[in-house]
Amino acid sequence: MKYRIEENLSKTIIYTFIIIMSSMIFAISYFYIQNTYDNFDEEMKTFVEEYYNEEKKALKKEINTVLDIMNYVVAKSDNNLERTKEDAIRLLNNINFETKKSNYFFAYEILNMQGGDDFALMVVNPNRPDLRGKLISTNEKDFEGKKFREEFMIDINKSGESYTRYSYKKPDEKEIQYKLSYFKYYEPFNWVIALGIYTDDIEGKIAVKKLQLEEKIKKQIYQNLVLFILFLAIAIFVSIIISHKIDEILQKYEEKVKKYSKELELLNQGLEEKIRKEIEKSRENEEILIQKSKFISLGEMISNIAHQWRQPLSELSSILMFIKLKYDFNALDKDLMDKKSSEATKVIEYMSNTIDDFRNFFIPKKDKENFNLEASINSVVNILSSAFSSNHIKVDINIDNKIFLNSYLNEFQQVILNILTNAKDILVEKNIENPLIKIYSNENSEYLFLHIEDNAKGILAKPIYKIFEPYFTTKASNGTGIGLYMSKIIIEKNMKGKLKVENKNEGAIFTIALLKD
Repeated sequence: MKYRIEENLSKTIIYTFIIIMSSMIFAISYFYIQNTYDNFDEEMKTFVEEYYNEEKKALKKEINTVLDIMNYVVAKSDNNLERTKEDAIRLLNNINFETKKSNYFFAYEILNMQGGDDFALMVVNPNRPDLRGKLISTNEKDFEGKKFREEFMIDINKSGESYTRYSYKKPDEKEIQYKLSYFKYYEPFNWVIALGIYTDDIEGKIAVKKLQLEEKIKKQIYQNLVLFILFLAIAIFVSIIISHKIDEILQKYEEKVKKYSKELELLNQGLEEKIRKEIEKSRENEEILIQKSKFISLGEMISNIAHQWRQPLSELSSILMFIKLKYDFNALDKDLMDKKSSEATKVIEYMSNTIDDFRNFFIPKKDKENFNLEASINSVVNILSSAFSSNHIKVDINIDNKIFLNSYLNEFQQVILNILTNAKDILVEKNIENPLIKIYSNENSEYLFLHIEDNAKGILAKPIYKIFEPYFTTKASNGTGIGLYMSKIIIEKNMKGKLKVENKNEGAIFTIALLKD
């Protein structure tokens, strides 16, 4: 039975492609237009700044030109300062001043460079003939309350020139407009000569430029949108052709699928049986590994028993030899016999307790039990104490004696025994000076962490986690490669914890993480 989408696959492809391409074209167009207008705003901002800077330069250039003319007149004059000033006033009243122009020259004769009331006399102002010849104050404010004369006089005193923006009446108009003026101090006359331009004239030119740019941008956007739409149409046309080709290919593949599906059915019938057999085989191999691990551990236990019994057997032999010696010399009385019998009994009890410890260690237990973490660690360390002592290995245990676990005690101790035995073997193999094993714990809100650290200069295997693979060993001899593999299975599968290893400080650190109850 075919699904509807399979029967109309070509249409589905076309519609999906059209939706995706249309969305992409729309998104591209939107971001293109947005970025274009953002760039336009940035260009206009830059243009306005540059235009105002050019206007400032033009004002300064015209002032400097007039000052050059005045300097020439002063140089050619007959030293009649008043007559020269009158010529300069006529010059300033007529230069660049026309009825339809808003820019004009104006000048102050400075009476007090520090400003204040009556700080200057207005000598030229074609826009305000009513102020000509009158005293001017720096305290006077413009339409917005700005003391513009005070502002430019501060700059004049500092640098001899000033650019000042303020509001002022425009020639032949009653309206107040913003004005940008350049003021220059002319020392020969003690004048401040200025030329200004009204910003509405500048903004008018800027508006013309903005309109031209907007028309240009609209044209570019229109052209690009046409190209986008044309590209979409071509893409749709190509997708239609491709979809028809896909239909033809799918029909051919459908025939092949029908042919191979029967073969796959036959293969699948035998696949489940093969998987089942492989799983059973894997389980059998794991059981074999477990049994092998137990036999290896048992062999190590027997070796440890031999270590544990060597000293007490020597002591027992000494006691018997002492008794025989005393008996041969008829010096064995009842008190001495009782004393030596007591000593022999204590040695035998120690050996018996050792057997009990090893026997309990291998008793199979399938149920969880509560046990003290420190006591369980000490029990394992006691089993290996003779091996540690004979190889001068110091074991430092730092575990809170109030920590209890609810888990599989024997399996847990088996893991600790494997790790400690490996640590002992590598310390002996590398002949480490002052060999040390540290066992300590810490915890957080979720896990209890047990760390076993040695100073055997670390594990050389790369990557380090290969040591948990079956039959992998780093020991020069007598290594089976099963102990750590089984330890990881016990911790992570049976106890639902984590077993990790890392090289740190002077050796390797094994970390067992167990979930807290």
